[in-house]
Amino acid sequence: MRLPLSLLPALLLATAAGAAPATPADTGEAQFRALYKELVETNTTLSAGSCTLAAERMAARLRAAGLPETDLHPFAAPDHPKEGGLVAVYPGRDPKAKAILLLAHIDTVEARREDWTRDPFKLVEENGNFYARGAMDDKAEAAIWVDTLVRLSSQKIRPRHTLKLALTCGEETSGAFNGAEWLVAHERALIDAGFAINEGAWGELDAAGQRVLLQVQAGEKTSQNFRLEVTNKGGHSSRPVPDNAIYHLAAALTRIAGYTFPAMFADGNRAYFAGMAKIQAAKGETEVARAMEALVRDPGDAKAIALVSAREPSWNAMLRTTCVATMLDAGHATNALPQRARANVNCRIFPGVTPEAVRATLEQVVADPAVHVTTLELRGPPAIAPPLAPAILAPLEQLVKQTWPGVPVVPMLQPGATDGEFLNAAGIPTYGIEGVFMNADLGNIHGLNEYVGVKSLLEGREFMYRLVRAYADQP
Repeated sequence: MRLPLSLLPALLLATAAGAAPATPADTGEAQFRALYKELVETNTTLSAGSCTLAAERMAARLRAAGLPETDLHPFAAPDHPKEGGLVAVYPGRDPKAKAILLLAHIDTVEARREDWTRDPFKLVEENGNFYARGAMDDKAEAAIWVDTLVRLSSQKIRPRHTLKLALTCGEETSGAFNGAEWLVAHERALIDAGFAINEGAWGELDAAGQRVLLQVQAGEKTSQNFRLEVTNKGGHSSRPVPDNAIYHLAAALTRIAGYTFPAMFADGNRAYFAGMAKIQAAKGETEVARAMEALVRDPGDAKAIALVSAREPSWNAMLRTTCVATMLDAGHATNALPQRARANVNCRIFPGVTPEAVRATLEQVVADPAVHVTTLELRGPPAIAPPLAPAILAPLEQLVKQTWPGVPVVPMLQPGATDGEFLNAAGIPTYGIEGVFMNADLGNIHGLNEYVGVKSLLEGREFMYRLVRAYADQP
């Protein structure tokens, strides 16, 4: 991917500076709110919802804004009729210029009404927040992308680069039909692009609600489950023996708990710690700031790596592959020696490392032939970190400087997993960018009473619209 930067400064000043901030009526805030509400209130859980219906409703919005039927491409696998999605194409002026793909998943994790303070499938505006399942993850960005194309079409703006929108299902549930994976396998040409923008990064607020930084995801880890299993002939509990399936498993898990994978570096986490060192220094955290500077200079500085890893779990997760026991299942009766003991170990694998390499490491760490380590279903290909290209960073940094002066842009390696895994592996560099600022609890995404700040979402909507225009008008 080569996108010349010579004309970027003038372009961005023209795009983002311009006139004074528009009023809600000028920018179509009411229309966005209605679109967002409709998407959020369309249940898209795997158990009871329909991504296909949500995609149809977003297609209707785009159709009403003037996109022709030929540029709307709904899709669904015959054996997964409720897990469909939508690809929309907004043609640019230059057919030779590589397209830009706007990706968002529209499925959500499950939510039970009896557990929530409010109905999770009704958008509630309260206390300056929007509350609902999917209010942030990932229907906020999905709604922003649809709204961006609606605005461009309504205003008859034709950027240089073609814009493509992909709304997909299956991101939240391992083993479910995954729309991004399906598009890569069956409609690669339809979503072909020079790069893609996806979820995976956000803005960070401090305890006082002040903006601290805006992240950009430049890589992510692969989520992979492994099963540890011990089988045994068992027997009567009145005649215990050392060869006990539960004891073998417990010892194996203790060894895994005590093992630390080596630190690794890619563009994303190297740039993150370089940027975070400055933020920590400004806060007076000189020791950790110096340690971050040291590990960026010398990836072999074990002392600096150990200090940073111990200070914050997310920093440790960004530095290496991590594995943790998440589920246990053992025994068959209270008065019998166990015949079987199992544990699930969830690993978040650093980009470039294969699941098989991690499985082999776990086997070596366990060091017990009675414990069998098995790789469970693969979610997708091993994660590949995209290059942290200036063509991605320069427009973002310029617009942040104009919109939120003094807020640094900090690249990061996402310890979690997104559908960018499939696109990066298919040769479409994918970056997580979302101009929405969140508290330290990340709006309780995946948890109870998920929320996003109303002001933050509306500001993020305008920021992402301007950013897409800046990218789409690049020479």
